[in-house]
Amino acid sequence: MSEQEPSVTRSSLLMASGTIVSRILGFLRAVLLAAAIGVTTDAADAFGVANQLPNNVYAIIVGGVLNAVLVPQLVRAKALADGGKGYIDRFVTLAITVFFILTMIFTLAAPLLVQLYTSGWSQDQLALATAFAYWCLPQLFFYGLYSILGEVLNSRSAFGPFMWAPVLNNVVSILGLVGFVLIFGADPTGERSVESWGLDKVSLLAGSATLGVAAQALILLLSWKKIGLSLSLNFKWRGFGLRPALRAASWSLAMVLVTQIGGLVQTAVASTAASARETAGIGVASVAAAAIAWLIFMLPHSVVTVSVATAYFTRMAKHASTGETQKFKADLTSGLKVIALVSVISSSLLMVLAYPIARVFAGEYPATAALGNVIIALMVGLVPFSFVYMIQRAFFALEDTKTPFYFTTVQIALHIVGSVTLGALMPKQWLVVSLSLLTATTIMVQGILGYYLLRKKIGGFAGFGVGVAILKFVIAAIPATALALGTLWLFGWVGPGSFVLDKVLTSLLTSSVVGGVGLASYLGILWLMRVPQLREVSAALGARLKRG
Repeated sequence: MSEQEPSVTRSSLLMASGTIVSRILGFLRAVLLAAAIGVTTDAADAFGVANQLPNNVYAIIVGGVLNAVLVPQLVRAKALADGGKGYIDRFVTLAITVFFILTMIFTLAAPLLVQLYTSGWSQDQLALATAFAYWCLPQLFFYGLYSILGEVLNSRSAFGPFMWAPVLNNVVSILGLVGFVLIFGADPTGERSVESWGLDKVSLLAGSATLGVAAQALILLLSWKKIGLSLSLNFKWRGFGLRPALRAASWSLAMVLVTQIGGLVQTAVASTAASARETAGIGVASVAAAAIAWLIFMLPHSVVTVSVATAYFTRMAKHASTGETQKFKADLTSGLKVIALVSVISSSLLMVLAYPIARVFAGEYPATAALGNVIIALMVGLVPFSFVYMIQRAFFALEDTKTPFYFTTVQIALHIVGSVTLGALMPKQWLVVSLSLLTATTIMVQGILGYYLLRKKIGGFAGFGVGVAILKFVIAAIPATALALGTLWLFGWVGPGSFVLDKVLTSLLTSSVVGGVGLASYLGILWLMRVPQLREVSAALGARLKRG
């Protein structure tokens, strides 16, 4: 490990600590939302579609345009006489303007967007989803503002605020959900019809969600002041070096379009499953269940992968700009090893705990089983998904946005063909499960292709030991997972009426014990195997706790 790597590890832990708190609150927020409107209900799907619209764009913004374009340009701009302030003012002004215009366009187009993302819904359910969308789509502007302000902080190695700001978002949203339940009551099984939703219910539920995103963005302005930055809007965009960034953005914007088309098709196909509830009851997963499964899927990814990739990205961009290929590879492979350390055991344990976790959100056993099966299918793709994220960051650090567009397009094309095929052939009860497994499979293809293209661009990774490290993690995860399964069996397994799924409290208790046994076993085996990544993280964590 190089002398600078501990600082990268500590930066990752700082961001991860904020993400952990945010994800815990986000989990609580999702539980409250499920209590308020259910998981496999028409109202839950209507809100899920509406709230997914700005979230999809936000995920693409963070993973694509801004990450690909802004950080490398800001790193280079720091060498200017003004420390990059002029460049920051112009770029941020341009980005804010673009986000404002896009937000206005998408908000006005809410009815069309809802119809595009759904299929087979009644007019009442479409009307409810559209009402939610009018309140949710303004989140686009604030998500964009949050991304812009946060990436500027990241370029100045001020990583913490970007990861801690979502905590405020979740707090505001939780307060809104608590108020909703206190005023209108809980409805986890969908007894409240979509026709009974008025402006008061819609505005409180969706409006509090948007208010949380706004707070998340605006709080970052205080962090700017702490590092000596201030925002001065500057609309003089010509002649200040923005052309290279805009050229790079063209490919990222193309990737945005391709990914949006893929997400649109998947959501529209998943929404057709809701029609089966008339005959099959509430045990049919659709859009809302898919969103909750994705939230659980993203928990280890957000805590570790995003934190590690963000911390390493600035270093990789610096090494790429100076032509230090070996240091670039060392950063990339170090990040991949730490990511794999967590992703391997996370995927296996979350599969084991899929039903107990699902029970926290769902009431009856059919809804629990429907959500649990979606979680299991999706977790198959956690490791390759995290690797793809890091590989994309490597290309972005090299200021190559064209290649990620290519291997992302391949993945989306496969996913679209698969989604349409599954929509036509699969029983509705298993449609979202099969779509989740399709997502995992196409991400594997994307990861393999991305790795091959990266090797072709910068050469092989022989001597960096990524494959050996992953093999050690898998070897350690096998007995750890077996012990977790054994512990779950001692609790009575996950059948109807079992202790594990009897109540939310018993599910949480079981998940804590089973997950603790599996995780402790995994870490113990890795410690005996003298895996260096575990010792590096432990040392950095110990140093941080000591300073705290």
